[in-house]
Amino acid sequence: MDQSPGTASWNTAENPKNVFWATEYVFAKYEWMTLDFRIAHALKVIQVIYYPGLAIIALPVNLVTILILSRGKCGLSRVVTRYLVAMAAADLMVVVLDLILSKIPNIYAPIELLIWAADTPMCQIHTVLLYAATDCSVWFTVTFTFDRFVAICCQKLKTKYCTGRTAAVILGTVTAISCLRNIYWYFRLSGYYAALIAPFICVDTADYVSLFVAMSIDLFHYLLTPVIPFLLVLLTNALTIRYVLVTSRGRRRLRRADKGQSARDPEMESRRKSLVLLLIISGNFVLLWAPFTVHSAWNRLSAFSAVTLPADSLRGLGSMLQILSCCTNTAFYAVTQTKFREQLKDAIKHPLALIAARMS
Repeated sequence: MDQSPGTASWNTAENPKNVFWATEYVFAKYEWMTLDFRIAHALKVIQVIYYPGLAIIALPVNLVTILILSRGKCGLSRVVTRYLVAMAAADLMVVVLDLILSKIPNIYAPIELLIWAADTPMCQIHTVLLYAATDCSVWFTVTFTFDRFVAICCQKLKTKYCTGRTAAVILGTVTAISCLRNIYWYFRLSGYYAALIAPFICVDTADYVSLFVAMSIDLFHYLLTPVIPFLLVLLTNALTIRYVLVTSRGRRRLRRADKGQSARDPEMESRRKSLVLLLIISGNFVLLWAPFTVHSAWNRLSAFSAVTLPADSLRGLGSMLQILSCCTNTAFYAVTQTKFREQLKDAIKHPLALIAARMS
């Protein structure tokens, strides 16, 4: 999602794309090269294989996830299913708009194509859609985390809040707000790519407002995504874990006092399953978005701090992990959800059986 006009690409007219060129900078013995610079170029070498490979996996994985979850045969409630489908759909949009239409062309597109793209007025629409899809992906995770917090910790509110209708309203509201607030970029940026400076990054036309206003809006943008969601997910998970631990101890004491009770506690087992799913999804978000979040926050506040971070390498790593978060949830569902795993096996076996039948 790193569409900042200041983000440079390694594929420019002055430095044409060449994996050997990037590799040379990793091992060259120049005193002026810092460790941060070398690591950043090592990541560029890795991205040559990493981004196309990730696209090959992420696109079908998210499509299959949407199809399987939409059938409603995974043993999940309708509320959870709606959130997971929405998250997979948003991740799919990020994969298409960011990975396939931005990151991979930055590496592989020839200079002639980049120069043609620079003269094509499509950049504003692409940026608005990309930012909106990223906002949806992030905030769907936040709303899902809060929904599970209410379901586990707030039994009185659960019956009113944790419903399919409420989930649909929240998801629709988040989508609408994400689209509306990112329309700003349509007017902030020009419609043309900066091909000779940073391919597939829009030319900035912020001179229609003061620099202070532009910087303030940029800061607000990065606070909303990903800094505030990152903190909200951490806080909500901490409160949920604390509640489950306290409740578990209390119920164990009560059940030991009542020796006639069965050792099995269905209610706590249900809460544990919900907690496991919650921690897997939100933990994946926190871990994979952490470098990008730290870099975004530090980059906007560096003028007020004397702390120095490895900016180039942290930005590259953050971008790689952030896009990875859009295709890992399916693997977690397959590991933790038995019925999802069964549906996934059927989805794989069915086309293979059709192919075998036609070949026989």
